[in-house]
Amino acid sequence: MPVVLSDEELKAVHLTEGEARLELALALYARERITLAQGAHLAGIPFLEFQRARGQRGIPIHYDTKMLEEDLRQAGYTPA
Repeated sequence: MPVVLSDEELKAVHLTEGEARLELALALYARERITLAQGAHLAGIPFLEFQRARGQRGIPIHYDTKMLEEDLRQAGYTPA
């Protein structure tokens, strides 16, 4: 389901498209709905940049085995 925000709506809240994507991704991560890798993908930025943004906002890391497995899968890692 596409979510469409007009340029006027983004301008009204003083966000660029990239900033809006990042804010959505960080909010979902903070609510433990997505992993770090999923957040970076949704935001359209590198993993470490997403990590940096998370840290700057004081959002704690939440990470369990399931999330690690998902991040490794998304990164294309397959155990030997």
